[in-house]
Amino acid sequence: MQTALDDVVEILDLEAIEVNIFRGRSPDDDRQRIFGGQVAGQALVAAARTVEQGSVHSLHAYFLRAGDPKTPLLYEVDRIRDGRSFTTRRVVAIQHGKAIFQLAASFHVAEDGFEHSDPMPQAPDPETLASLAQSSSSKSSSAWDRMQALMDIRYVTTRPLDRSGPLPPDQLVWMRANGTLGDDPVLHTCLLTYASDLTLLDTTLTPHGTSAANPSVMMASLDHAMWFHGPFRADEWLLYDQHTPAASGARGLATGRVFTRDGRLVASVVQEGLIRRINQ
Repeated sequence: MQTALDDVVEILDLEAIEVNIFRGRSPDDDRQRIFGGQVAGQALVAAARTVEQGSVHSLHAYFLRAGDPKTPLLYEVDRIRDGRSFTTRRVVAIQHGKAIFQLAASFHVAEDGFEHSDPMPQAPDPETLASLAQSSSSKSSSAWDRMQALMDIRYVTTRPLDRSGPLPPDQLVWMRANGTLGDDPVLHTCLLTYASDLTLLDTTLTPHGTSAANPSVMMASLDHAMWFHGPFRADEWLLYDQHTPAASGARGLATGRVFTRDGRLVASVVQEGLIRRINQ
């Protein structure tokens, strides 16, 4: 499992080819399009490498076109603002001469101030739950296999392949990287950005009794926003509390809250995605 994690860390390690311009690649596998979390994570790496102080506290991303996994990605960073407390970057990912993704990220120098947060939901310890790999079936896809290799995901709520009817509009999972990461906080933030896209949009299908693993459903991220509230490690257990408030017009909205095992709220996530029924 560490090998899969090392592969993702290597993919997040972009090549600097000019000032404010970076090149990234995709895994060498059989996927038809680039996983959205990969592009978001790489774009955040590109932005962070142009920032001298502060850590990312928010990002807003738009998925504009499907990415080609066989072609390198070019990331162009626009240094919007360098302030004493806040730094802002805009990143555009380009393939075949067209923008496929856009990210705006804000970085903040650490300050003291008021503090409060939501309490963590009640959940059994992750060690008492089966991992996604242990509970997978022969119906699992290569996408699920890749997810299991990268992240140890343990569903508190019903697993996607076990849905047989409408369920509450919520999903609760424990997750952590399958292996050990270094101490660079940018790497942990980028890996959580990567992983936050794995299960969130699937939450929009729980009220309909189906999942992203259903071949009659087509799903794609449209936009993705995150706010980071405090330090964390992506290779330690994180509880991902997910909820879908609405779906309409072939789009679904999902929100997420990420807690450390000791109950600290460290990230908030909102995502809208395309969810379509397709004919077999």
